[in-house]
Amino acid sequence: MTAAVSLVLAGCGSSNDGGGGSRNAPAGDDGKLVGEQEYLSAPCPEPAVKPTQKEFTYWSMWTKDEPQGRVLQKAFKCFEEKAGVKVNVQWLGRKFLTQNVAPALNTDTVPDLIDQDTSQVKAAVVDAGGTQGLDDVYTMKIGEGDKTVKDVIPSVLYDIPQNKDKDGKFFGVPYELLSNGWWYDKKKQKDFKEPKTTDELFAALDKAKAAGGAIAQDGDIDFYNAYFLTQIAEKYVGKGGIQGAVEDKTGAKWASEPGFLKAAQYVEKLAKGKYFIDGWDAGKFPQIQQRWADGEAAFLFVGSWAPSETREYLGKQGGGASIDYGSFQFPLPEGATHDTIEFLPVVWSVTKKAKNPEAAKAFIAYFTNKDLARGIPAVGDNLHPRAELPVPDDLKQLNAAFTDTKKEKVVFMDSIDSLVGGTYVKNVFYPLNNDLLKGKITAQQFIDQIGPKTADFWKNQG
Repeated sequence: MTAAVSLVLAGCGSSNDGGGGSRNAPAGDDGKLVGEQEYLSAPCPEPAVKPTQKEFTYWSMWTKDEPQGRVLQKAFKCFEEKAGVKVNVQWLGRKFLTQNVAPALNTDTVPDLIDQDTSQVKAAVVDAGGTQGLDDVYTMKIGEGDKTVKDVIPSVLYDIPQNKDKDGKFFGVPYELLSNGWWYDKKKQKDFKEPKTTDELFAALDKAKAAGGAIAQDGDIDFYNAYFLTQIAEKYVGKGGIQGAVEDKTGAKWASEPGFLKAAQYVEKLAKGKYFIDGWDAGKFPQIQQRWADGEAAFLFVGSWAPSETREYLGKQGGGASIDYGSFQFPLPEGATHDTIEFLPVVWSVTKKAKNPEAAKAFIAYFTNKDLARGIPAVGDNLHPRAELPVPDDLKQLNAAFTDTKKEKVVFMDSIDSLVGGTYVKNVFYPLNNDLLKGKITAQQFIDQIGPKTADFWKNQG
């Protein structure tokens, strides 16, 4: 994925409702959505915390020329100008945690600051003891009077088990949030109505298939393929249900909980119905997503970074093509009782061996200031956790789904990709799920195999 996205959440509850509360405030109260040049040329805010350390090293999940990279370069310039702290940055891209950070943990060459989604940070760095607690950052002032980080970042976004290390300390501070959903072009489907039932969804898919193409799916991305099954399973078993099945070392829960078979049957119906466009499982990301942008399929199910990625693609293609983005969530299947929506925080983390932790932590607080944070929607066409910042038009429907207090919030894939260093999904879940989505096995075969393979996985762990 080339651009993470942040979303405004509401009514999610947590063990500590201090700070941001339940996030029922509407977004967009802080004025208009400024343009990129206006953002980049705006004066730098004054930092509330000026560290004694005068530099720190940051290894980035972004590339320099990405929208988030441009936002961060502005923030680094401001931090050096206002706090006298130089940021030594390496733009390494999405795989840097496993390719760069994890191998460096046992050396003295580690960065001070890193970022990625909580599941990846936990799997690659936290469980190896590679981060330090950031509870103190939440009490730091951000340069807006007496406001602190926890005053503007809702606790529902960070006070979650997936953001805590083995000592119960927060290892991350969110600055963006990911979600996922169905995407379509309103210009091409002017009479489209959001499906409210499973039958209505499949009717829409049937209509689209008859018209030339229903679903575009980059089948070489394992976690993209997993979204279908986990989304539906969560609606039957609720938050923590999938993780509970994974952590059952006997593997029995996969078969004893009927919701898993129902979810697998849903995915089997997608596979057997041949709703995915030809070549979906033979392409290389982002080829199939780009085919959706070109109009070869009606729907795309992927993360909420879809608008920024596909708009960038169309812009490079030239010709003036554009998409009027619409989105919706999976309808609640018959018999399911959990009206869920997935999210995943992208967080700042400070390494255990950081040589300049004071400076890195001060920057985290500084970047939370609204004058810098507004770059996420202004430049990145994404949303920031701060509720008062504007919401890009492309994401207003998705934002509305999150601010629906009736929806149960679940971390992406119930965070099973963070377990055991990510080895369970790699060795057990992803291969079976791919076979199911590609029609190589039935729903019943999926259930019959995943239970014993889960048990074998845990036996091999010792």
